Amino acid sequence: MGEAREVMDRLTRAVTTRADLNTVAELFAEDAVAVTPDGEFHGRDDIVGWWRQMTEAMPDAAYEPEHGYEAGDTAIDEGFYRGRNTGPLQLPTGQTLPATDKEVRIHGVDMATVEDGRIVSYRVYYDQMEFLGQLGLLPPA
Repeated sequence: MGEAREVMDRLTRAVTTRADLNTVAELFAEDAVAVTPDGEFHGRDDIVGWWRQMTEAMPDAAYEPEHGYEAGDTAIDEGFYRGRNTGPLQLPTGQTLPATDKEVRIHGVDMATVEDGRIVSYRVYYDQMEFLGQLGLLPPA
């Protein structure tokens, strides 16, 4: 196992084990960039802020891996992020939605490029409409 895989695995544990945001902060470079369905985040503090709102919305989150890869300095994971929405959910618009208390299971892919033991580039992809639908936040079809 290479450095990228080890760092990605530590990130996954940190966001699914009682939200260890101190470890999340340690894993990202000061000038890291993250691209998420919610937008682009620049710098460690902004990225940790994004993870904070995700972990507060679903504090019991777990990850079910399907595939894990490592290519040079990049680790790629594909799997399911699941949990119960028991905390407020921040929307990209700045609005806050109250907890729905609904279970979600969202298929996604994330990639982390690592330099000198820290993530410098992070990307996560998942279907926001599926996420909102599972939360019961979309109008009926």
